[in-house]
Amino acid sequence: MLDSNVHAQLAAILPPAALLVAPEQTRPYECDGLTLFRALPAAVVLPETEAQVVAILKACHAARIPVVARGAGTGLSGGALPDPAGIVLSLAKFKRIVSIDALARTAVVQPGVRNLAISEAAAAYGLYYAPDPSSQIACTIGGNVAENAGGVHCLKYGLTVHNLRRVRGVLITGEIVEFGGDALDNAGYDLLALMTGSEGLLAVMTEITVKLTPKPQLAQVVLAAFDDVEKAGAAVAAIIGAGIIPAGLEMMDQPATRAVEQFVHADYPLDAAAVLLVESDGTPEEVGAEIEEIRRLLTEAGATGLRVSKDEAQRLLLWSGRKAAFPAVGRISPDYYCMDGTIPRKALPRVLRAIAQWSREFELRCANVFHAGDGNLHPLILFDANKPGESEKTVAFGDRILELCIEVGGTVTGEHGVGVEKLNSMCVQFAPEELARFHGIKEAFDAYRLLNPGKAVPTLHRCAEMGRMRVHHGALPHPDLPRF
Repeated sequence: MLDSNVHAQLAAILPPAALLVAPEQTRPYECDGLTLFRALPAAVVLPETEAQVVAILKACHAARIPVVARGAGTGLSGGALPDPAGIVLSLAKFKRIVSIDALARTAVVQPGVRNLAISEAAAAYGLYYAPDPSSQIACTIGGNVAENAGGVHCLKYGLTVHNLRRVRGVLITGEIVEFGGDALDNAGYDLLALMTGSEGLLAVMTEITVKLTPKPQLAQVVLAAFDDVEKAGAAVAAIIGAGIIPAGLEMMDQPATRAVEQFVHADYPLDAAAVLLVESDGTPEEVGAEIEEIRRLLTEAGATGLRVSKDEAQRLLLWSGRKAAFPAVGRISPDYYCMDGTIPRKALPRVLRAIAQWSREFELRCANVFHAGDGNLHPLILFDANKPGESEKTVAFGDRILELCIEVGGTVTGEHGVGVEKLNSMCVQFAPEELARFHGIKEAFDAYRLLNPGKAVPTLHRCAEMGRMRVHHGALPHPDLPRF
């Protein structure tokens, strides 16, 4: 229930339709793409201008009301889970492309602009925005910055952090700040990088300047089939070891390809234990030479079948299968839990063997899709939340995967963020001294911890209760959070 004084202040800032307080109005905001945890906010606000954002944050800061900024709600770590005592600040109405500078190869956009819309607007200038998450048709650039999103072409072109020039935002106090600039480099601490991946804990973004990339003259993709997942993993290592940095290098195992083929009909080989998608882009001469070398390396690694896209339509069809993996799996299971850990490429065979073993142990199916080139795994654990105990088993299975990622020298997230999902895993990955530094940064920006509280960085008390040990298997790791 929103305090009456705060309600009156928000009502004075926003038109009636932009202030939602009834449960039936706030229900669509109770979770993001991670549906294991849900909570109703006290209110939802939908500002249209930066001045309204400033006024909202000033009012909430004065009343010590928590604020959770929200984009399109496509996140997969619970980063937009509401605080029952706070408000959700939706940036859905900030959807204007302010300007495109073809000579500087930049675009200035509002945070509610869809990822794909930037490339569509820049296409007239022969440019595009390189980071391309699978949800790019729906996810917004503000959320991409908050989570440092990736995509299938980020091996060559980088994550969101590598494709930003400037971010403008508002602190919880209502102060407007800017980080970065039009120059290629800026003096002082790299606060732009600090904002990227900060998961809404430091500021509410209102305007973002992204770097645009020239569209390549030609792009071709090789689809390679393997009768063994470990051979496919070895092929990835061989390609990178040869000094080739493909535009994209993705892997799917058999459960994933079979689910995708029913959905997209991309003509994937269903008898293969794993498939690789390897893309080369550049001039026709560069692509021709690189494709031949990739074919040679894949054959030497034991590929049982190779296919090279003949035209742009076929290339897009092959990629559409990989990008539709998540919804495809959703068609064959009542629920699925998408993990997001990153490992050194050399550890891929070991991790895949462990996932297969745990799948049998927990009696839960698991489809693997991942950015093989940079070691970013996305195991999709299939379960049915209506069956008693399956949610708990699913989370325990996922926790083991994250623990193994840490053990082999990786990290608990590659692009989905920590949110509420991986708080306990953060206690395993980072020492108390490191977590204390994280909290120090948070306090410098938000002394009362009002922006997206309880996300991304666990409290030292929480980690002390765990003893910095592995999470407790068989129980949900966040008993303090509401679960659907």
